[in-house]
Amino acid sequence: MYNPYELLRRPHITEKGSAAAGELSRVVFEVPVDANKVQIKKAIQHVFNVEVSSVKTMIVRGKLKRRGKTVGKRPNWKKAIVTLKAGFEIDFFGGGTMAS
Repeated sequence: MYNPYELLRRPHITEKGSAAAGELSRVVFEVPVDANKVQIKKAIQHVFNVEVSSVKTMIVRGKLKRRGKTVGKRPNWKKAIVTLKAGFEIDFFGGGTMAS
């Protein structure tokens, strides 16, 4: 069993995820492979004090990487796409204006 702060490993910040965050109130997190949707939903509601409408998860397969003739594989990881209810948002960057 995970503690809510261990369950949400890190936000997965990408261009596509940022566009979805603005338009659709979605945020993307990297979570442990054995975490389920109910645990993820409760963790996000506890940590960020928001209401979650749905959670979608997917396993992202690790890529094969080469360095010379040595071949390795990155580990598999789980991505959670969380849709927030209307009126809620999670701002990772503060959103303040820069003073000059």
